[in-house]
Amino acid sequence: MTARKSERLLNLLITLLVSRSYVTKDRIRSVVEQYADAADGAFEKMFERDKEELRSLGIPIEVGYLDKAFDDDPGYRIERSAFELPEISLEPDEAAVLGLAARVWQHAGLASATTDAIVKLKAAGVSVDRTALNVAQPQLAVEEPTFEAFWSATQSRTPVTFGYRGAGSPEAGVRHLQPWGVASYRGRWYAVGLDTDRGEPRLFRLSRVEGEARPDGKPGAFEVPEDTDLRALTAHLAPDTGDQTARLRVRPGAALGLRRHAQPVGAASGSGDGWDEVEVGYGRTDAMVDELLGYGADVVVEGPEELRERVVTRLREVAQQSTEPAEVRR
Repeated sequence: MTARKSERLLNLLITLLVSRSYVTKDRIRSVVEQYADAADGAFEKMFERDKEELRSLGIPIEVGYLDKAFDDDPGYRIERSAFELPEISLEPDEAAVLGLAARVWQHAGLASATTDAIVKLKAAGVSVDRTALNVAQPQLAVEEPTFEAFWSATQSRTPVTFGYRGAGSPEAGVRHLQPWGVASYRGRWYAVGLDTDRGEPRLFRLSRVEGEARPDGKPGAFEVPEDTDLRALTAHLAPDTGDQTARLRVRPGAALGLRRHAQPVGAASGSGDGWDEVEVGYGRTDAMVDELLGYGADVVVEGPEELRERVVTRLREVAQQSTEPAEVRR
């Protein structure tokens, strides 16, 4: 399915979903941008195909009338109660994957044409229920403030420039990047692409970006090399894939993100509490500390001693801050 067709189907879905009443074919044509630009015959064919495609996906489209007494043209809508999914039970690993996908979708945002469609419906006097979008749009969020800028730049193929503080660098330097994509690896978000200052592919952790990521050229200024495997490239370039090994105890069913790149050793010896013992390779100690702290009490560090001490120190600092009076913390 092409990107344009996908956007058109999404626009049609949301147009019919948010309307509190039936929407006529003429109104739908004026609201959905891709329909408005088509000739009469092309519109009729597209609309009929799109309706059937939505129905084939299990989305029920109702046909009805605004007022039968006036012999109005038939209209269409999607009843929210018929479209909502029943309660779904997911395995922990399935929930983790779905959550990651939802985070990306949330910050990618709906297409601007979809927002325009809702505005047009309201302007035409059609009562809309914007909360119905919750059915089609997950509501998890990415914490990195620069995610949206990098994501948009990858979609429009726009070079960007930004301040970046590398590991161990006291000050941020200016970087220039042709972003090929945004990827999550070991719990961190990275912008991946061609570093034009160094002339080679690099990746930059979004949490180390300082200030804003600003356009550094025009949209369409570069092409992503063919056969680029973003996931493999991220794993290859990631800086935390060194030769150190952390020995950890992990609570059963917890820390799923950590388990995906861990080697199981077995049940934690002598614990008797059913926890698992795993080993995880890492490079930078500070990055590993950050990751482990994110799992809270579900992970206990057994070694090496330097890593354990760093984690304990950070936990003590957090505990001390939480017990200080508010006027002292200010």
